[in-house]
Amino acid sequence: MTASLLAANVIPSSIRSRCLLPVLSFPGRKFQFQLHLLSPSGLRVQASSPRAARKRTEESTSDELDKFKGLPKEFFDDEWQARQREKAREWQAYRQKEEEEEKRKEDEYFEVGTRLKGFPEEEVRKARKLVSSFIRAEEEVEAKIEESAENGELTELVLMVIWNRLDLARHDDEKDVIRSLDLLYRRVEREILKREATPSMRLLDELLNLHDGHDSESWLKKCRKRMIDAFPREDPFSILAPDGFDINSHEGRIKLPPEDDDLLLRVDFVREVDALLREVKAEQSSSSAPQGLDPESVASRLKVQEKQQAIHQVETLLELAMTLKW
Repeated sequence: MTASLLAANVIPSSIRSRCLLPVLSFPGRKFQFQLHLLSPSGLRVQASSPRAARKRTEESTSDELDKFKGLPKEFFDDEWQARQREKAREWQAYRQKEEEEEKRKEDEYFEVGTRLKGFPEEEVRKARKLVSSFIRAEEEVEAKIEESAENGELTELVLMVIWNRLDLARHDDEKDVIRSLDLLYRRVEREILKREATPSMRLLDELLNLHDGHDSESWLKKCRKRMIDAFPREDPFSILAPDGFDINSHEGRIKLPPEDDDLLLRVDFVREVDALLREVKAEQSSSSAPQGLDPESVASRLKVQEKQQAIHQVETLLELAMTLKW
């Protein structure tokens, strides 16, 4: 009576008396008993044979296989699964890189937006309005810049506003806008430096701008004429007999020299230009142009060539000033 002994050992007597469970005995067979709680008042004992258990296992396996019906055959290929996992990792790395790039751009935009925080709002507003007028002026931008310089409106704040717009254009990769704003920045910067420069540097800038890029002989003639008009005469006759004095009759009105702070002597011009050349040549010798064929290297070499050409022109003007005769 294996079943009855198992039931007697498993089920307490207090519950067994209330449930009135039948105890069955089948000689030669083994049974597994499962206890199910029916209610607080009793238990149910269910016997299952190994065949029934296998049947339930097969049904469960069949149900699981039914879930994979309709999937492509690659789903069961281990190599295909490995490739898919590799693609997933690559996609995750790409997404992370994109997020980092987006975060970097946000930080740069924030830095550009807060660059002018330390300036008074009214001055920033006027500077932005002035830069907008330069952009809308189009072909008349040169006259507009010179007029603003004469009125004292060109300041470092105006340069910073242009630089901010240039940074935003670079972030957005707007090539035409970048080129236009870069030219505007250089022109305004040159005008500011021109106003703050000494008379010698202003004259040098004016002489360099006379060059049309082709006829050097004509350029030298124009430069010589401009130097004669800019420098006071230095010959002894002009010192002994100034304008208005008759050397023969020893009479005439002698005018006092004009009290002009911008009066430029040739010796001052020669001294400042020579010092400038020494400084530029020292910087030129310490730097070397890149030798690659990529766009940045080619652009750097072109800039070096332009600087060398400008140095040669300044050397020519210095020699002309030193040998100038009236």
